[in-house]
Amino acid sequence: MHALVVKAMKLRALLAAALCASTLSACYVAEPARPAQPPPVVEVLPAPPAPGYRWVKGHYRWEANHWQWVPGHWRPV
Repeated sequence: MHALVVKAMKLRALLAAALCASTLSACYVAEPARPAQPPPVVEVLPAPPAPGYRWVKGHYRWEANHWQWVPGHWRPV
């Protein structure tokens, strides 16, 4: 009798897992279309902090639901 109960519990767990998998497989999340990037921001290059640095231009990065400007900076070579 005990083996029959265990078998029924395993079958119930398998059916529950199959139901969850089929329910979740129907979920589809579509990311909304991003608007075009704004024109680049005009940056005035400050003097390099020391010899051996190069300027990395600023750029836009998609942040959650808008374009965020990342300012340019000096980076050591």
